[in-house]
Amino acid sequence: MTQKTDKKIATMEAKIALPRENGELVFQAPWEARAFGLAVALNEKDLYEWREFSSQLASEIAAAEQNNDPSSYYARWVASLEELVIAQGLISRKQLDARTAEYASGIHDHHDH
Repeated sequence: MTQKTDKKIATMEAKIALPRENGELVFQAPWEARAFGLAVALNEKDLYEWREFSSQLASEIAAAEQNNDPSSYYARWVASLEELVIAQGLISRKQLDARTAEYASGIHDHHDH
């Protein structure tokens, strides 16, 4: 992560700030860290502005709170990322839904035999 990106993340508004413990980012599961990394990588590739992501995340958090949605911070993070990449034309909703179904089916699970 670049120093510029690190500063953007560190200065996110309190209501949308990343979970931290003793100043370090906290992830409850590997998928959360991957979702974080994907959002950062796409931003560093200049595929969207960080303020666009932050704005979408704020909207997702507000909507979830209004609807008493108990989803986790990173579920909202993923929803924000999905909406943003669709809006940017990086993937269509149909393509995203197809990929989601593909992964949900377990087709990409790796098992040692």
